Amino acid sequence: MGGVNAAGRTSGHQAFRRTVLDALPAEEQQRTVVGLAAMMQLVTRQADGHWQDIHGNRLDDAEIAARFRQQVIDHTLIRRIEDEAFNADGIPANRQAQLRLDAPLVFKVRRRQLPDPLPETWQVRDLDGRQVEVSVPAGVLDVLLPERRQALVRAAGQLPSGFAPDRLYRSVHHPRGLSMAVFGASDCLGQSGLDWESLRDGLDPDQIAVYAGNSIGQLDDPGWGGLLKSFVSGNRATSKQMPLGYGQMPADFINAYVLGSVGATGAMLGACASFLYNLRLGIEDIRSGTRRVVMVGTSDAPITPEVVEGFRSMGALADDDSLKALDALSLLTDADYQRACRPFARNCGFTIAEASQFVLLMDDTLALETGAQILASVPGVFVNADGWKRSISAPGIGNYITLGKAATLAREILGERGLRERTFIHAHATSTPKNRVTESHVLDAVARAHDITDWPVAAVKAFVGHSQGSAAGDQLVSALGSFAHGLVPGIPTLDAVADDVHGERLRLFREPLTFEADAAFINAKGFGGNNATGLLLSPAATERLLVKRHGQAAVDAWRERAADVRARGEAYLARADAADFAVIYRFGEGVLEGPELGVDADGIRIPGYARPVSLAVDNPFGRLDD
Repeated sequence: MGGVNAAGRTSGHQAFRRTVLDALPAEEQQRTVVGLAAMMQLVTRQADGHWQDIHGNRLDDAEIAARFRQQVIDHTLIRRIEDEAFNADGIPANRQAQLRLDAPLVFKVRRRQLPDPLPETWQVRDLDGRQVEVSVPAGVLDVLLPERRQALVRAAGQLPSGFAPDRLYRSVHHPRGLSMAVFGASDCLGQSGLDWESLRDGLDPDQIAVYAGNSIGQLDDPGWGGLLKSFVSGNRATSKQMPLGYGQMPADFINAYVLGSVGATGAMLGACASFLYNLRLGIEDIRSGTRRVVMVGTSDAPITPEVVEGFRSMGALADDDSLKALDALSLLTDADYQRACRPFARNCGFTIAEASQFVLLMDDTLALETGAQILASVPGVFVNADGWKRSISAPGIGNYITLGKAATLAREILGERGLRERTFIHAHATSTPKNRVTESHVLDAVARAHDITDWPVAAVKAFVGHSQGSAAGDQLVSALGSFAHGLVPGIPTLDAVADDVHGERLRLFREPLTFEADAAFINAKGFGGNNATGLLLSPAATERLLVKRHGQAAVDAWRERAADVRARGEAYLARADAADFAVIYRFGEGVLEGPELGVDADGIRIPGYARPVSLAVDNPFGRLDD
């Protein structure tokens, strides 16, 4: 697994540890704070192994933890948006004004007076140097005057302050979501401890796939955001904005610059359920035998003025006025922004966020053969629509089906007692008034159907916000952290469960819960009726299944091989904790265009790939000439 969100780096469970920081042993707390301080560029590791702050002072781990703990806490997770456009500077906007032709205005156009007669349309600059668009209908100047307006939403789940993924490799005007994808995929490979080249050489290149995307494309200025504004703003569109804006581009970047994969690729978009939709594609490919390794993920960077305003206009976001009204406040402080997301409590809307999350899937035989680290297994992901709807953005009935199927599968694998006593839910838990009612009813109804009386519910958006298509990825990697540390994060903003929440059979709690789980449910409810629930089995439960399927001897042999792989993964984590990420970005390397290939009737040989691509296909129809 690999990636990044508002809580930090995914690998090594750093982001998860940030969400349960106070419940960790002192040594783990120190490791978490030091790693985040390095990621945020507050300290740098020197060649002799010592740390140094920005003033050149030498520090050890204990000194870093003591000095920077509060700064790390204040500048991770949900907080006041740190882009000045959302605060003091304001968001760029235009204001239209009508001015009579005889008004005493003087404009300068390329150092010359505005000519008389006035052309129908001009782009000019006023005496203050501001660009102004001028037209002349019926003796009146229609002038668009540039101005700035104050943001109506000022809270978001931003990446840790000071961390800029585009600075870690040779990025040239990449949209933020794509630079986050490059980092996330690289982090995933680093944590795995596997030698990608050796793994690839042992497989038919077509047995590898990448399914990765996002829910709304790249809408910042280097992507479609800048493209769509370019004409009306008088700026020039670049040759990169159009292609780099597509929603499947995270997969394209990973194939072209990180893995060099020629196997299956694509992205399935399902609004807030997009991560699970792509995970389902990977699982089905592996289960069918067509792929043996699949990288799955999403990368969303929606914290832009336009996207934020779009969600706010729907009434979906927790804007400043709503937060003030919720708590009867006249002024919001930084602490109030940190509490903006309140799943299952009295709330007023979700908090937008950015995140990139990736996982590496393998079939069980290959995982045993390679000694791969087994963080969990995914026996199923279920997807269902809502059917007839009153509003395309309103929740519906599909989530009852997805969670119901996932619960039944868990019962079939773990038994009734295992389902009731050793599972927990990562709820979608957006923090909207409607979601707290509708999703809690889904959870409660399925709990009643299986006679579950005290189902633990996690809501990771309370920490990292709603990262759109990456949201279920945030939930999944948090569940992996729970398996590793035996803790389920609480909901710290849950002062009290709202009166309209269906919580009779749910366990909703504020502080981290000590809980040894065999499985977790990853639930997603997306706009448009895109519902998905994935079942995630713990490493211990997965090993028990592997013993049943492959025998104890095979699992024991895997453990021996896994020791070396784990050691390489831990070496990467040690470097990553010092912000030495070694992001993979192989631009222009090994480029092939076709004539170099060896094409036969049964296979294609590709220079640089150890094994040919088999052209054998399954024909279920039979031959017509028999």
